[in-house]
Amino acid sequence: MNISEYMAYDAVGLSKLIKKKEVAVDELIDTAFGRLEQVNPGINAVVRTRKDRVKSESGQLDVSRQPFAGVPILLKDISQAIKGEPLTAGAKLLKSYTAKRDSNFVARLRDAGFLFLGHTNTPEYGLKNISEPELYGPTRNPWNPAYSPGGSSGGSAAAVAAGVVPVAGASDGGGSIRIPASFAGLFGLKPTRGRTPVGPGAGRQWQGASIDFVLSRTVRDSAALLDILQTIQPEAAFHTPLFPGRYVEDMKKGASRPMKIAFSVQSPVGTPVSDEAKRAVYHTVKWLEAEGHDVEEQTNGVDGLRLMENYYLMNSGEISAMVLGMEKTLGRPITAQDVEIVTWALNEAGKKVTAAEFTASLASWDKAAAQMAAFHETYDVYVTPATAFPAPKIGELTHTQKETEELMKVSGMEKSEQQALVYEMFLKSLTYTPFTQLANLTGQPAMSVPVHMTNDGLPLGVQFTAPKGKEHWLLRIAFTLEQSDLWIGMKGNPMLV
Repeated sequence: MNISEYMAYDAVGLSKLIKKKEVAVDELIDTAFGRLEQVNPGINAVVRTRKDRVKSESGQLDVSRQPFAGVPILLKDISQAIKGEPLTAGAKLLKSYTAKRDSNFVARLRDAGFLFLGHTNTPEYGLKNISEPELYGPTRNPWNPAYSPGGSSGGSAAAVAAGVVPVAGASDGGGSIRIPASFAGLFGLKPTRGRTPVGPGAGRQWQGASIDFVLSRTVRDSAALLDILQTIQPEAAFHTPLFPGRYVEDMKKGASRPMKIAFSVQSPVGTPVSDEAKRAVYHTVKWLEAEGHDVEEQTNGVDGLRLMENYYLMNSGEISAMVLGMEKTLGRPITAQDVEIVTWALNEAGKKVTAAEFTASLASWDKAAAQMAAFHETYDVYVTPATAFPAPKIGELTHTQKETEELMKVSGMEKSEQQALVYEMFLKSLTYTPFTQLANLTGQPAMSVPVHMTNDGLPLGVQFTAPKGKEHWLLRIAFTLEQSDLWIGMKGNPMLV
């Protein structure tokens, strides 16, 4: 199998070739690593590889039992741990950390037969919507290396968009699957809270805002991965009822009835939205109407600004708790020199957040969830831009020296000033991506679909959000949309020509 042939298949397609013995697993792995070595110097998507271990593990596969036996995959370098191997979360402090066991998410993928080529780049502790950690440097967008593929699953997005693997591990705590999907022309589904494995050692991630899943080029790959990853995990904080069918088959049914769909192109925090993002939504709405759905322009009524303030308060509390734990492990204080400025500012702000304030901030998530549940009594699906703008340039959202110096003053500020500074710290990034966080805080499933190409040749996604537990609604829409002329996917990607 040559590289061009390899890149023409998705994960489901490769698994079929293996089962039919039309390609040997070792040949497939060699081809995948050949592609990685060909493109990674230019895009910096993968931060470490494990070629020798993959070859050893390939001999332990059971093709008759494992649905994805021998299919290559990459994992995200945060939360997706491989026993005995580094997991750095893009952080300088963790550059020597070794995982003690597979994460439950990785164990499920291993049981399905996937072979792990290595780990992909991510911003420090997954805190940004770009992937430019000081530890590893920036990941670049395969569509144009002057631009970012987004974050925090930017390395995974770049690897999939560059044809290194058909699918890669990702996670989404504020849009970190859907943002890179929008910027890199991929399909990005964030499942319902509690749908996929967490831990071990934790029953939730970011109080339930974050969930592990994948980025893919095809809808059927994400559907098939959801089939093998959905779980009821007794020790987890959140559960959602198992889908009784198979997503990969159900998606082919299409909508069972005309749906009532709301759409909006207004930023929930009052920031600008590009004409390109608006056009992407309007074209999608036109397609939905042609499919027989009832579509009307309507905002959801949630106070997006207040919700983001509470989201950042949670971030600061979570990071401060994490730093405290690391200080106990290291036996010394963590200084500003140990971490990047975003981590430092959140840590300092989090020190002054009270338990009552943290609890109240989480209560605002529940209020938003109730508002969205009421909204979905009228509207089946909510459509917005996935991102308000196409991808930013490399370095555009990295804080300047002057900005960093201002952020370093956070330690001496009053609590209200600290939280205002945190919001200001993220505002430039939030302007690019104000639409994704809502689904993380409400726990709803949401997806970015690649349906628009800008005049500058960059992809731009449209987001669909559904009620909890209704991933099958989203997958049915996406599968139908994938057959249409509106679907951009990898068409025109210069790295795949």
